[in-house]
Amino acid sequence: MNIALIAHDSKKELMVQFCIAYCGILSHHDIRATGTTGKLVAEATGLHIQRFLSGSQGGDQQLASSISCNEIDLLIFFRDPLNAKSHEPNDINILRLCDVHNIPVATNIATAEALIHALERGDLDWREYMRS
Repeated sequence: MNIALIAHDSKKELMVQFCIAYCGILSHHDIRATGTTGKLVAEATGLHIQRFLSGSQGGDQQLASSISCNEIDLLIFFRDPLNAKSHEPNDINILRLCDVHNIPVATNIATAEALIHALERGDLDWREYMRS
């Protein structure tokens, strides 16, 4: 499965800790991430991560394009809901595209853990059948 990772600045450490905790599961999948998030996760875990540009430099649009082209199967997007971002319209667009293309999304640690455990059990394999 192709898993995409994004984290707002205040959530990057949470993403790193999440990926350390679930490195064994994530290592069996193709991981893509926006620039800084991908760099931090790769350094902390040793996972091979395909990195887009940083979000503010166009990485959000690159990810949105991958979603539109049906190249992403699951998105983990740790957002900061309390502080408005200048590129928040990009965030909303990414979430909208996930809804359009039926891509499971986690925007907080509880949902991310639920999805990662479902992935480990094989409960999310239906996405592969939809692609054929």
